[in-house]
Amino acid sequence: MPLTLGLTGMDPATETALKAAFEQANSALGNRFTLTGEGDARYVIVDMDSMYGPMSWLRLHGADKVVVGLTNAPRTQTDFRLARPFDASAVTALLRDIADKAGIVIAASAEPASQPVSPADVQKAPAPAGPEPPAAVPSGLTPAPAPQDELPDEHLQPIDQESRPPLETPLLAPVHKSADVTTERPPAIPVTTPDAVMVETVAAPEPPLPSRNRTLADWLAPTLLTGRVRYRHPNCPELLIDGTAREYYGPATLKPLQGCFEGAVERDAFVPVDDATWKTDTAKLGAAQRLSRLQWYSGLVAGKGGAALDADKHYRLGKWPQTEREFPKHFRIATVMMKGPATIGEIAATSGLPPAEVADFINANLTTGYAEIVQEAPAEPAEPAKPTGILGRLRGR
Repeated sequence: MPLTLGLTGMDPATETALKAAFEQANSALGNRFTLTGEGDARYVIVDMDSMYGPMSWLRLHGADKVVVGLTNAPRTQTDFRLARPFDASAVTALLRDIADKAGIVIAASAEPASQPVSPADVQKAPAPAGPEPPAAVPSGLTPAPAPQDELPDEHLQPIDQESRPPLETPLLAPVHKSADVTTERPPAIPVTTPDAVMVETVAAPEPPLPSRNRTLADWLAPTLLTGRVRYRHPNCPELLIDGTAREYYGPATLKPLQGCFEGAVERDAFVPVDDATWKTDTAKLGAAQRLSRLQWYSGLVAGKGGAALDADKHYRLGKWPQTEREFPKHFRIATVMMKGPATIGEIAATSGLPPAEVADFINANLTTGYAEIVQEAPAEPAEPAKPTGILGRLRGR
């Protein structure tokens, strides 16, 4: 099988940078790949973050091409993924992976230097200046010790005060008090956010639950869960949720999690996890996934065929969503909705899919903010007809 590679669906700056990285990587791998046009290439790299990237992927997929998705997203529906920003080392790893999947063993002559390519879409921070050479020291004198290296500014992350979870409502691990110490019980800490998960450091009666029973979808709302917890439900696998980082660890697919969203969920379903246990247990579950992915799926299974949507309203996608491999037909729905506002029936007719499936997709993207309801402008009143004939013209004078 020829190792031919093509590029498409990207701006000129990205294409130039990618070609430069490819030349370095291909040289290190013995020039086993050939860069050619999209039509002659077996493997094609597509910029999935561009406006036309998803459409290019659909076209290439239909032409039986093997597609590599260039994207900022941690996941993509393409056969291979090249993370952005990329460099020669990342392209080398991609080419090795492609060759391995094709059953071709490549012996690398050398690894390319891991230097980021610098197109418009690859942001490269300037390298910190190295230490100056020490000045000459006269004989008989002991040179002063060199100052310790300081942490570069690039490792200092600014704290967004608005996005920090409220200090009044952390999900804290229980505090163990010594048996030989007697302390008076302080007054209960007031809960300033009624819907927040609250575990007090001193045993106290739980605040009353709200009038309605919460589901997992309700608990996934921002600021409602903070800290690291283990979610247990009899109808689904365990999930490790980091409410502060807005991430979770669990199965790579979504369909096995449908039972997680069934029925009411009490606060004791979320058990705090200490740092050591968290590190051990998450290592068995792979990479972290965005909590918004669970929110999207909660909207999909809660839609129940559009029971909560108005069939006469017009819906559209404000931006392209990350479609799931488990639901390949959703790509067709998203393509129709990106063209402009339409009703559920119109989208179903254009995409060729059942209205119930379209409605569930819309409900899922309304949950994550990717879809929106378009308000129609009121029709302007019709202008009254002007009188005609001789008598009409006389009256109009």
